[in-house]
Amino acid sequence: MGNIAGTADEIIRCARSLIIAGGYNGFSYADISEVVGIRKASIHHHFPSKVDLVRTLLVQYRQEAEAGIAELERHHPDPVDQLRAYTGYWAACIGDPTSSFCVCALLATQIPVLPPEIVLEVRAHFRALSAWLTAVLEKGAQRGRLAFSGTARSEAEGFMAAVHGAMLSARAYGDDQVFRVVTEPLIERLVAGRP
Repeated sequence: MGNIAGTADEIIRCARSLIIAGGYNGFSYADISEVVGIRKASIHHHFPSKVDLVRTLLVQYRQEAEAGIAELERHHPDPVDQLRAYTGYWAACIGDPTSSFCVCALLATQIPVLPPEIVLEVRAHFRALSAWLTAVLEKGAQRGRLAFSGTARSEAEGFMAAVHGAMLSARAYGDDQVFRVVTEPLIERLVAGRP
């Protein structure tokens, strides 16, 4: 049983890397077969269709994100530190081709060509991330740590879009540092009491 789960996890990890490298339509079961070293029939045994595979990957990705955020909150009770830890997490991932982009953000760019089951998972990730960022901003404002002119929700949406845009810019320029150049001032302008 452990080996079967291990193979499924390996397939999912490989699919995630391939999506980050080339998008939803940029890979096939033949590519996974080659990388993982198993027959296509074995992949179909675990995931009858590509939709099943990518949907499972996204459900798992969202669970990992939730767990990561919970861990981040445990270690960083201050809302400003939570925002820094969140962007810091991505700054550390940017240089790694297997994790250099939020897989949901990347798939969001392809929504017109994605199956509806995949679109649902991508949107659910965006909603969850937006809700968390909104809560962080609200908490920060209540504690006098963060200041912004609009609503916490609109600020959260802008923050999320800027982080995803910073991933895109880092990829476009081929320069990991671009991510920090974009994201560090985002937080600093929210910190209350700054000119």
